[in-house]
Amino acid sequence: MNKIILILLSYTFLFFNTNLFSQEKLNHLKIGLLAPFSGKYKELGNSLLLSTQLALNEINDKNIVIVPKDSGSDNPKILIKSVSELKEENIKVVIGPVLANDFEEVSKFKDMIFISPSNISSEIKNNVISIGISLDSQLKALEKFLQSQNKKKTLILYPKNEYEKLIDTKISNLKLKIYKIFKYNPDPKVLTGEIQKITNYSQRKINLETRKKMLEGKEDQASIIELKKLEERYTLGKVSFDSIIVIDFGSSLKSVLTSLIFSDVNDNEVLFTTVNQWFDKSIFYENSLKTLYYPSVNYKNFKLYQEKYTKIFNSPPTEITILTYDALGLIYYVWEKNKNINSIKDFLIKDKIKGKVGNFSFKDNKVEQELNIYKVNNNKFTKF
Repeated sequence: MNKIILILLSYTFLFFNTNLFSQEKLNHLKIGLLAPFSGKYKELGNSLLLSTQLALNEINDKNIVIVPKDSGSDNPKILIKSVSELKEENIKVVIGPVLANDFEEVSKFKDMIFISPSNISSEIKNNVISIGISLDSQLKALEKFLQSQNKKKTLILYPKNEYEKLIDTKISNLKLKIYKIFKYNPDPKVLTGEIQKITNYSQRKINLETRKKMLEGKEDQASIIELKKLEERYTLGKVSFDSIIVIDFGSSLKSVLTSLIFSDVNDNEVLFTTVNQWFDKSIFYENSLKTLYYPSVNYKNFKLYQEKYTKIFNSPPTEITILTYDALGLIYYVWEKNKNINSIKDFLIKDKIKGKVGNFSFKDNKVEQELNIYKVNNNKFTKF
């Protein structure tokens, strides 16, 4: 498989280079691609390159030239060298960098514009536009969804880690009337105890045992039926919230969901939501939660993109590469519309832009993604 990918990448680089030299004398658009072709993120870099090739094929305009350069993986020296080389080639617009840690370095190249697939921030900062699926856009979609479901008391959970302060800031912009924040320890050994505490699990368990003792020995039909129902339960009494937002992903998210179910939080009574999901099917099998909701990109487009990429390159794409696909489309749209690209202001389009991930727009110096709400239920992803 690796050999096939290497051969494909060789042909891809050859295509880009041939295209570059053959277009030197024409009125063309040269776009840089900063991706980690070396270091620990090099597989992501290769996938970004192939995704850009797909977008280039679909646009089918020979006046577009892509110039790939290695951004390294958390290596400022490689990054600066590559950006300097792009600048020497008079390249004004660049797709990348992927890592938000690199933004400070590329911001020094003030006469260049960087369209990044990073999702760390939706704000347009200096000469960098992040078109990733930001937490701002996800929380805004969840806020609207919870309001539509008439939820009044929301519990927001997220781990104590390096992103804690960023999440604090984003949550402060929420317009939910009543919500409570709980920051948990990501250590699974500590987590379960913390979840039990905020769900008042011990008291609800005592409530159940107390009620069962009251009913034991009674012979009336109503008491017998109630006791039989209570025997199937673990606790008695409601929690103090009617909805949950878990801001986490991967195995950590699954640990939180499992702890909530273990603490007998009933998803028939409490609406469970989360963020940061790319239609990960492992969520079907690794927790006993019946229904989970989250905002995400257009599922139909995402599936078509994955199928097309996999068919051509015989390997599935990294999820965020679809953003690079959209980045090229955005740059081409601006170039076609203005017949040139002079500054970052050219990208601040008033109209909505239709991308593969869905619609997005530029407002108040931010990128706003219009995300759909999807439901995980019966081993399926369904648009709500």
